Amino acid sequence: MTTTTDLGELTGDYVLDTARTRIGFGARAALVTTVRGRFEGFEGSARLDGDDPAASAVRLTIRADSLRTGNRRRDGHLRGGDFLDVGSHPVITFTSTGVTPAGGSRFTVTGDLTVHGVTRPVRVDVRLTDARAEPRGGFRAGFRATATVHRKDWGVGPRGALIADKVTLEFDVVALRH
Repeated sequence: MTTTTDLGELTGDYVLDTARTRIGFGARAALVTTVRGRFEGFEGSARLDGDDPAASAVRLTIRADSLRTGNRRRDGHLRGGDFLDVGSHPVITFTSTGVTPAGGSRFTVTGDLTVHGVTRPVRVDVRLTDARAEPRGGFRAGFRATATVHRKDWGVGPRGALIADKVTLEFDVVALRH
């Protein structure tokens, strides 16, 4: 892994490399295990400013019906009216409202997360994991990020469900600048 020592090299407009990016989640279920899943349909862009991270911005749109946990029945239940209600709320979106350096290659990204038709502020902890010129031109930046949300804050899932209120969102992102 090669990371840039000059964050200024990151400056530019990026799109997510959807083939190399993973957007996932994990939540305790039935107090015994953690259910993990991912979203397979998404797109995103970023305007990064390595010299002035506060001038950076990120947008992400996820197709809610692309949720996968490895269990079709559970996927159908999570996509249904009790949880994501993808028929009425087909997308999940995140739009950054601020970027703050958190030391070294770490950043705190704040933004508005819209799930199930409800928009609430969230904080995402981000770490730059890779930055390099691509062999065929362009530039690639890799990031790992996590956020913890409480699903009930977005009206997701019934009270008393066998899944925990706290959900961890996990992002392994590759972004490309051309």
